[in-house]
Amino acid sequence: MEKHTLGNATDTGHIHVGKGLNQGALGVVGSTVIGLASTAPLYSLAATLGYVILAVGAQAPLVFIIACVPMIFAAFAYQELNREMPDCGTTFVWGTKGFGPVVGWIGGWAVAVSAIMVLANVGEITGKYFWLLLGNEEFADNRVIVVATSVVFMAIMTFVSTIGVQIGEKLQMVLMTIQIVAMVLFGVLALWHSLDGGNPDSIAFDWQWFNPAELTSWSGFIEAVLLALFIYWGWDTCLALNEETKNPRKTPGRAALSSIVVLIVLYVGISVVVMMFAGFGDTGYGLTNPESLDDVFSVLGGALFGPWGWFLILGVMLSAASSTQTTILPTARGTLSMAVYRALPAKFAELHPKFKTPWFSTTLMGAAAIIYYVGMSILSEDMLADSLTSMGLAVALYYAITSFACVWYFRGTLRDSARNLWMRGILPALGGLMLGYAFVQSAIDMWSTEYSETVLLGVGGAFVIGVGAILLGFVLMGIWWLRPGSKPFFRGESLNRDTPVLVPDE
Repeated sequence: MEKHTLGNATDTGHIHVGKGLNQGALGVVGSTVIGLASTAPLYSLAATLGYVILAVGAQAPLVFIIACVPMIFAAFAYQELNREMPDCGTTFVWGTKGFGPVVGWIGGWAVAVSAIMVLANVGEITGKYFWLLLGNEEFADNRVIVVATSVVFMAIMTFVSTIGVQIGEKLQMVLMTIQIVAMVLFGVLALWHSLDGGNPDSIAFDWQWFNPAELTSWSGFIEAVLLALFIYWGWDTCLALNEETKNPRKTPGRAALSSIVVLIVLYVGISVVVMMFAGFGDTGYGLTNPESLDDVFSVLGGALFGPWGWFLILGVMLSAASSTQTTILPTARGTLSMAVYRALPAKFAELHPKFKTPWFSTTLMGAAAIIYYVGMSILSEDMLADSLTSMGLAVALYYAITSFACVWYFRGTLRDSARNLWMRGILPALGGLMLGYAFVQSAIDMWSTEYSETVLLGVGGAFVIGVGAILLGFVLMGIWWLRPGSKPFFRGESLNRDTPVLVPDE
């Protein structure tokens, strides 16, 4: 295997441009598709819509619009930092340059731990829906078979991530096309049947659904926003592939913002027509029916698609499968960057000689996700559910770190122009504050035993798992700190504000 120890991370002092990744492999379209795929939009909306409506009723579309605001502000921070330092380490590199090695290392860890947690979720959905697609509900309800099938899918997607982003891009084009077609068809059929009188519980569209004055409960609103906030998560994958794009400084930022815009249109549009068709009842097709809260689309799919209901099941399965592959990508590249700057062992920086991908990091991330998923499944299905809920803490943490790092890193340029003030200062700061609040509020909510499926150490299991995972990062960082190879990083020698950007020229 080929080793790459670059720039200030070397002992020789020779500076190479780039980390050896496959340069120029992705354009704006490919990067946007990968960013979209990471969010698993079809599955994410199907699994979230019912709970959002349960919290705020008809104001669900408004919540989806509000929840995207901190994401857009954070995307501005990513865009500005990427133009200056298009490094595949993203939060790790930017956090270190802004606030030092400890904050940067924890930011990199938060990216990794959130990915491992969500991989367990999308992996399980892929395995379960595979058997539902084949019409075998007995296997879909069998935990052993579902777990085994999910592991196979996760291993396949890890392999796809290893053999190159171009192959992954082509695969994602196919998977995303099917997923978007399924979502659009679902929306069109929901609108059609809401108007033809086929469902007596259908209701007419009302502009009041977008009226903030109609929100009656602050706690319900916050709960809904926190739920909605994280169905946008994943767009930052295209930033982690910056060194493999045709224009590393501009393409990833454009792709990230494009992904968020597409998601806003899909989430708001589909939620409106689904509400029109199904109504808000707690029986039948009603969106607050407790039997269908976990996946409202599957229940409605039979009514809308008829004998073609399998196509929607296929869409949900592919939504989860595509997210499995694209979630591995940023994590592997993040640990590659950490190894290049001596924040992790050099093994993480090894590239495959043929495919120019971080083969060790990719394989390790896939294996870690599989071990985590199987372990949680064995311990308790409820613990697995709580671990997925708690994933939002790590997401909010590293988005907030990136947002504040943008403000602090560019603080000397904020007065140079109105654009700098807004794009590098005010908007990223607002995004960081909103995401910081989301982190604190989520942690407070997770403390309650009523919030979680399990009780650990006398408090909610989601709190213990989520906060525990972040604290584990400090433990692992401390262990690496004690190793001789870590000294250049923690002394600020291998990566600091003045370290040259180790990326290819445009």
